Amino acid sequence: MKIETRSIEYIPANERHGKPKGLFSVWFAANMHITTLVTGSLCVTFGLNLFWSVVAIILGNLIGAIFMASHSAQGPKLGIPQMIQSRAQFGVIGAVIPLILVIFMYLGFFASSGLLGAQVLSSALDLNLTLSIIVLNIITFIVTIIGHDLIHKMQKYLTWVFFLVFIAATFIVFQLPVPPGSWSPAEFNLPVFMLSVSVVATWQISYAPYVADYSRYLPIDTNYSKTYWYTYAGTVLGTVWMMVLGVLLTTAIPNFLSNAGTNLANQFGSFSFLLIAVIILGQFSINVFNLYGAFMSTISTVEPFSKIKVTPKVRMSFILGIGTVGTFLAILGQGNFLSNFVNFILFISYFLIPWTAINLIDFYVLRHGEYSIKDIFDLNGKYGKVNKITAISFLVSIIAEVPFMNTSFYVGAGAKAMGGADIAWILGLVVPSALYYVMMKRKLRDADQVPIPYEESKISLVRK
Repeated sequence: MKIETRSIEYIPANERHGKPKGLFSVWFAANMHITTLVTGSLCVTFGLNLFWSVVAIILGNLIGAIFMASHSAQGPKLGIPQMIQSRAQFGVIGAVIPLILVIFMYLGFFASSGLLGAQVLSSALDLNLTLSIIVLNIITFIVTIIGHDLIHKMQKYLTWVFFLVFIAATFIVFQLPVPPGSWSPAEFNLPVFMLSVSVVATWQISYAPYVADYSRYLPIDTNYSKTYWYTYAGTVLGTVWMMVLGVLLTTAIPNFLSNAGTNLANQFGSFSFLLIAVIILGQFSINVFNLYGAFMSTISTVEPFSKIKVTPKVRMSFILGIGTVGTFLAILGQGNFLSNFVNFILFISYFLIPWTAINLIDFYVLRHGEYSIKDIFDLNGKYGKVNKITAISFLVSIIAEVPFMNTSFYVGAGAKAMGGADIAWILGLVVPSALYYVMMKRKLRDADQVPIPYEESKISLVRK
């Protein structure tokens, strides 16, 4: 299979291929791993019993995936990666702000997911943990360098592997004894429930910067609803499945989270080696996504300042450099992983959620998917260097979230007043949507701006 030659540039019609149903396996397999399971386990560690943990997991996923999957149609429509689309809202230079935040997110998930996979490999083969991290990441580098088509093919086969093995795992896990009252709906704590829904919804929304990267090669006339529903179904099914296993295992096994992967594999008895292999494959699968996204976002960040031409050699250099940084972070994070991970996943949500709200309002409501792709790559184009309206909407949204944040290092006054409930993510969706819509609609009307038709916008595109 050839190394992918495209990076952040427009994918022309003659290079488009695939069908939207392929997005199901992309997003199903992307969630069938221990990092998802550990995230679901947090509902129990926060204080919910099994019944309310499962309810929070289902509700959080159903809500969060609405926004995540809505980005899927942007890929075939625009033919460019997810995060570079932010230039149409933030401006070519202004988009650097969300890009940098997303790069940190990718590196954080790359480090945490790599560490969890390495813990399982280390326990299984009695290897040094640092060496295990390096070994897994080298394989991740290779697949990421080859790129998009190999990732799609890998996810297709892994979907079947994960489905069959985790059917067996689910049968075993549901037979584990749990404390009395674990399934009782009587023990309800609203603030803790809201915090749990927040973490689960954030899990889905944190995928928003990834989504169009894997749909941008689809044909231009791909149906919006098909890309949405295949993405939505894949990500919800995979995530709910793993998170429910997480809360069951955390409830049934004392200190399960001390080494989640190994403790899960041990439930298979003499066949534990099979689950160990699948767990490692799961962590490898999502880390390819993390490294691929980090590469795309890094190129998008530096491109306005350097007009870099991404040759195979440049591609390899960037991926190896970014992966090395992520590997270093994983090695440093070997100590108190879980507490750092909780802080991380909550913190990034406060920045990612306003971004996704602005991006979706602009695409679906204001511009109806019609953009000048040429101007997205032009520092002096119609989208400008910095969009002040977007900057104000983004900043005000984050300020509005602050009183309602609930993290281990800061709990806002609003969250305290509500007993610890975290509703900052709700404000992070509502506030920027309203602000950006009102101000940007007025600007477009006053300027009498008519979006350039899609076919016309791509005429002047050239391959870099």
